[in-house]
This record gives sequence, C-alpha cells and structure tokens, in this order.
Amino acid sequence: MRVIITVMLMTLLSSAAYAKCYTSKEVEAEQGIRIHSELMVIGLNCQHLWPKTDKNLYLQYKDFTKKHAKVFAGYEDTMLDFFSADGETSPELRLHQMRTDFANQISKDAATMRPDAFCAMYAPRIPKAAKMDDAKIRKWASTVFAGHPVSHGMCASTGK
Repeated sequence: MRVIITVMLMTLLSSAAYAKCYTSKEVEAEQGIRIHSELMVIGLNCQHLWPKTDKNLYLQYKDFTKKHAKVFAGYEDTMLDFFSADGETSPELRLHQMRTDFANQISKDAATMRPDAFCAMYAPRIPKAAKMDDAKIRKWASTVFAGHPVSHGMCASTGK
C-alpha cells in the first residue's frame, strides 16, 4: 500500500512541477509580452524627447502594435492557455498582472534615471523594432537575456 501511495504522490508532484515549466513557444510568448510592454513604457516616457522631425515615439509604438497584432495576440493566447493549464482561476487577470509587472520593471529604470538618460538608452528600440517583420520579432522574443529571465524554466525534452 505504501508503494502505491508513494508512486501516486510522486506522479502528482511531478505533474505539478511539469505544469510549471515552459515550452519554447511559452518562453517566446512571455518574452514577446515583455518586449511589447517595455516598448509601451518607453514610448510613453520618451515621446516628448524624440526629435520633432520624427514621428512621436508613442505613435510609432502604436503602429508597431498594429503591424504585429497577430503575433502579440498569439502570445497572449499562448500565455492564457498556459495559465489555464496551470490552474489559474482567472487567466486574463494573470496575463494583465504579467504585463503590469513587466511595465513596472522598466518604469523603475525610468524613475531612477534622468529622463534624457533613460530615453537615450531605451528610445532607439522603438524605431528599430518598427523595422522588424514578424519573423524578426519572433526571433527577438525567443532570445532570453540574462537580465530578463522568464518566470518558469524550460520543460525537459519530454515531448511537451
């Protein structure tokens, strides 16, 4: 009887741990949402410091969002599916919280740096991103940077 209980407990624990790992698609989705959230904060914070001869940074961000709407909607769907499978009672609320957390992280940089220094460092990302096609956005989102790890580790190669 102990063996059966032990096996059942191990199966349950490993299933719970397994549900909390990310597939490569989920890694890309989380990173894509991070990128999108960060670009929004950059656009809002730096729109007044961008050269007047160029299009306002926030408007460039909005155009970028519109151009890649299907990519970002797919990222949101992927994360909503993950949150649902992970037992979240409100996946939409969890997605909103994720976006807020990402925006708050870069907002802390904006708050601790002088506005001109923050914008000099981060504002060029928007025009650079605006030139990307969907494939380049996906490649960028698939790259995990040491300073911005994803919230769950990658699943072992077990077919998930």
